[in-house]
Amino acid sequence: MCMQMRIVYAHCEVGVQPGTIRTQPQSATCLNAPETLQAARWLQSFAAALSRGDLPAVTALFADQCYWRDLVAFTWNLHTCEGRDDIAKMLERSLSLTAPSHFTTTSAPVADPASECWFGFDTAAGRGVGHLRLRDGKCWTLLTTLRELAGFAERPGVRDPGLGITHQPYVAIVGGGQGGIALAARLKRLGVPALVLERNGRPGDSWRKRYRSLVLHDPVWYDHMPYKPFPKDWPVFTPKDRMGDWLEAYADEMQLDYWGGSPCLSARYDDATAAWEVHTVREGKPLTLHPKHLVLATGMSGFPRIPQIPGADSFRGTIVHSSRFSGGEGWRGRKCVVVGASTSAHDICADLWENGAGVTMVQRSPTIVATSDALMEYAWGRLYSEAALAKGITTDIADLSVASIPFKVLPSLQKPLYETIARRDAALYQGLERAGFLHDFGEDGSGIHAAYVRRGAGYYIETGASQMIIDGRIGLKSGAGVERIGEHSVILADGTALPADLIVYATGYGSMSQWAAQLISPEVADKVGKCWGLGSGTKHDPGPWEGELRNMWKPTAQPGLWFHGGNLMQSRHYSLYLALQLKARMEGVATPVYRGSGIDVAD
Repeated sequence: MCMQMRIVYAHCEVGVQPGTIRTQPQSATCLNAPETLQAARWLQSFAAALSRGDLPAVTALFADQCYWRDLVAFTWNLHTCEGRDDIAKMLERSLSLTAPSHFTTTSAPVADPASECWFGFDTAAGRGVGHLRLRDGKCWTLLTTLRELAGFAERPGVRDPGLGITHQPYVAIVGGGQGGIALAARLKRLGVPALVLERNGRPGDSWRKRYRSLVLHDPVWYDHMPYKPFPKDWPVFTPKDRMGDWLEAYADEMQLDYWGGSPCLSARYDDATAAWEVHTVREGKPLTLHPKHLVLATGMSGFPRIPQIPGADSFRGTIVHSSRFSGGEGWRGRKCVVVGASTSAHDICADLWENGAGVTMVQRSPTIVATSDALMEYAWGRLYSEAALAKGITTDIADLSVASIPFKVLPSLQKPLYETIARRDAALYQGLERAGFLHDFGEDGSGIHAAYVRRGAGYYIETGASQMIIDGRIGLKSGAGVERIGEHSVILADGTALPADLIVYATGYGSMSQWAAQLISPEVADKVGKCWGLGSGTKHDPGPWEGELRNMWKPTAQPGLWFHGGNLMQSRHYSLYLALQLKARMEGVATPVYRGSGIDVAD
């Protein structure tokens, strides 16, 4: 029976670097379990129907509720089809151009071998990797990703001292934090001339300049950079200065063309030349670049949101946004007020208290709180941990596993997890409630990950500050926002006056589209629209529903303009798809973009 199948059984070879899943033929005898054959039969039927162009037969293989998430392979976009009709509409436009073939099951580890499998496939443009999840024999979720362009294998590159001086970059990346560095590394390996423009002097300065106590709240297995994982003895939670030093060493080792002290001052797109005019400085002298593509990699934490509060101009003390707060040293014995109750607010309050300051947190709305231990046990640890690695779940497989979950179904999968966490850490939540702290797991109970993709804020991973609130070491005023600021105090809406020598606005950051407005023009920012968020209809994430993060890592309404950002995991994973899209355009590979409207846009 196996010899008659058009698909090939394979095993999964994972490279030593995060970023590659390769398939190689393997005898079918080691994959004869019934559950493996069920997935293989489904894939055989799927491949055959695609090869015939039989769309009714393709859609009949999908469950009534179904999702196909495609990362570049079929759509030259990041796009999720929801339902059979959406799948048929996408295939009508893209199937003949994609020309998928050579579907190959693999033995990469899955959580439920009775209903899941990994597979490889080829397209007209290159090589892909996919994931299938069945329900009652039909497809519930399908992931397809382009991983490599045919004829353009990755290889190490060298720094180009003439780039931007004697010849132009193909891509200019604005922002040299982890996002810009990860993308530059991908482009270097693909042979795409890319120049990073960073206002700070050195790679990693965006971390070094944050408050001294800052430590990553994500575990080390979640935070690797492309091609170069952290050493085995690296701390589980990375201190910010150590992260800064790692990024600087990484940029040097990857031979990135990185211009520190060279901010993007302004940019303008020239329709006639289909290129950008980017104004910057190099070694203190004005310089103009003309790249074909401009990537704003300014990050989710790049444009401080500073509230306009009456009386702030009259305050006799110090007011600073959390992005400019350097640390609690120097505030011993002083009165400090931190406005906000998410991650930075908790960290800063703890830092101030540990340095002998009296500090009060002003909480305006509920915050999602979960302990780091609980998240390692029920969330991260299943994919990003030593235990996961021991099961064969590499960083790459973990990233693709996360990507295989459509955003539409994410909340329903997360709610049971947080119900378990609520029981596990009931004493913590009872203590927070006694202290008057407002907490929930999001308005629909779906927790931190859903909040992050919806709004990028509104949560805290407990590493000690919650207990300080419970113990009263960190003061708390919740429910009443700031009405005005006096000369020496913060006055709340309920009339409470909090004495203050220091006010820290831990009020988050604006959308990356604000950078487009500032660096390019408000008109371009309006043309592109919102960045980040899903259109979930929840607070801070208005509709309509998009199904993917808006404008991230994919073509935008402005030709030649791209956005790249997110946490370290997202910067690592999605930089590959953005790099492949840019490489394809440089090499003249056809990239007809499917946008879900039934229209293909060749760009």
